[in-house]
Amino acid sequence: MNSSSGRRLRGAVIASAAATVLALAPAALAQGAAVAPPKPADAPTTLVFDKNQSDPTDSRLSVFRGTKLWATYRAGSGLKDKDDCARARGWLPNGNWKIKLKTPTYNGNLIKGYAIQLEDMKCSKGTLTRTEMFIHSEMNRDGSAGSTERRRWDGAGDYKSNGCVKLNPTDIKKMFRLFNREEIGWPTHLRVVS
Repeated sequence: MNSSSGRRLRGAVIASAAATVLALAPAALAQGAAVAPPKPADAPTTLVFDKNQSDPTDSRLSVFRGTKLWATYRAGSGLKDKDDCARARGWLPNGNWKIKLKTPTYNGNLIKGYAIQLEDMKCSKGTLTRTEMFIHSEMNRDGSAGSTERRRWDGAGDYKSNGCVKLNPTDIKKMFRLFNREEIGWPTHLRVVS
């Protein structure tokens, strides 16, 4: 099995497990009642970032609705540094990151345009809280390409980040359009695995 197939299979297993856990009603479990599997329309949308151990800037961000894979995008995190406790250079720590904000017109100092902000989370060693983490690209606030390097996507080197999950501009726009479709909807979390 090649590494791409392995990542897809692992992502499908993760999405399936997440869908099953989210579908189980806590009250029904407490009473020992049988819980029916979720209907496809009731299945949650899951966003999974699968870090590539060989090259963190060539990782994958996948969208699942229940167990169905809807999209996979190339994404990067960090500056090829696998230390998730390394501030401003290490990749995103594994775990379940709550989505705090989503907007196509973010206007931060460094990040502009299409952006999904994640809640803060401690790194794996617990020595540092990773803050100001996003899923984003390089663009102007209105989503257009800028003229400076920080606002203009120049190619594979732009998948490097200070730890955020970074997509090319075309892919992040496609992902927003996908989440805005009624049959998909927005996820509430980003699951990071490696």
